[in-house]
Amino acid sequence: MIEVRRIFTQVEDIYHEFGPVADTPLRRGAIAAVLTNPYAGRYEPDILPMMEALNPVGLEMARQLLAAMGMPVERIEGYGKGAIVGAAGELEHGALWHVPGGYAMRELLGWKGSAAAYAQGRAEEKTGQPGNALAIVPSTKKVGGPGSTLDVPLTHINAAYVRSHFDAIEVCVPGAPAAGELVFILAMSTGPRIHARVGGLKANEIAKWDGLR
Repeated sequence: MIEVRRIFTQVEDIYHEFGPVADTPLRRGAIAAVLTNPYAGRYEPDILPMMEALNPVGLEMARQLLAAMGMPVERIEGYGKGAIVGAAGELEHGALWHVPGGYAMRELLGWKGSAAAYAQGRAEEKTGQPGNALAIVPSTKKVGGPGSTLDVPLTHINAAYVRSHFDAIEVCVPGAPAAGELVFILAMSTGPRIHARVGGLKANEIAKWDGLR
């Protein structure tokens, strides 16, 4: 069921956005896997088997992305995920990435529950402690042709309301997806927008450890 054709990785360092040069640049990275869509060209009522099969794919992608970024786990402050569905598929096929993609990064960065617990939202399997990737992983998806771009949202890994970390990274895999393919994407960042200054909850003010504040 899982046939990977390509893995595409991008990493960027942002030093400034027409303001003061940062002492430490913001590093953002994304990894995209191009897979065959086994449901392309037809309507399949039960697509959940593929979601389960994608769990190890997500974990390996998350590990590869962290390695490509050259950062220890504790330096990752933001994450997001996305999917581009080829024209012979449907948007719901992109939704198959919600659990495998989100679970993969939260497992890598500190989630302590199982993939099944993550899929069912079983809060009792979270540690509830700082630094455990408590925030939901933001996501976006669309149907598109080869070379389509996707703006993948990024938010803080522990509190979705940390305004300085509201960001996005543009991802494009040249030549993909073909009509019968899927592109699944993970993204990470090392901090806030390079010149964040619009107020709101700050990362050092996270207090509730509920994934929000």
